[in-house]
Amino acid sequence: MTIERTEPAVDADERTMLEGFLDYHRSTLARKCEGLTDEQLRTASVPPSELSLMGLVRHMSEVERSWFRRVLAGEDAGPLYYSEADRDGDFHTTEADTWQEAHATWQAEMEAARRNAAGFALDDPSRGRSRFSDDPPSLRWIYTHMIEEYARHNGHADLIRERLDGATGE
Repeated sequence: MTIERTEPAVDADERTMLEGFLDYHRSTLARKCEGLTDEQLRTASVPPSELSLMGLVRHMSEVERSWFRRVLAGEDAGPLYYSEADRDGDFHTTEADTWQEAHATWQAEMEAARRNAAGFALDDPSRGRSRFSDDPPSLRWIYTHMIEEYARHNGHADLIRERLDGATGE
């Protein structure tokens, strides 16, 4: 199955454009993982780094959960993969971790993000707080931050995928 990726419209209103770029970057990460085995998806980029494609997807599940559930909606949503004992647990994959579980969790967090964001205008303050400021961020700020977060990690994903099988490109 080929992951569909839609280019954001060049003439959209601001919200549609922000949502379009966020979805574009979400799809880009999915494309970087497409067609690989669980073993490949768990393979660390370059030792001593533990960064892997599955770890990136698990991390982005945590990031989606944090910004759209904890911060935006003020939900009490605990961590998925990390703990006090292992703050980078999202990146620490084992042979027991599967793409099926990581992908399903990521999809569920993106759906929760879309559902929560639908209840806010761009300038509405979040119901929770972020670690960056005592002031609640707006949905606009969260969208912009999420685009930056995905774009940065998609750069990592490019390099990891190229190392795994030589695939390059968007």
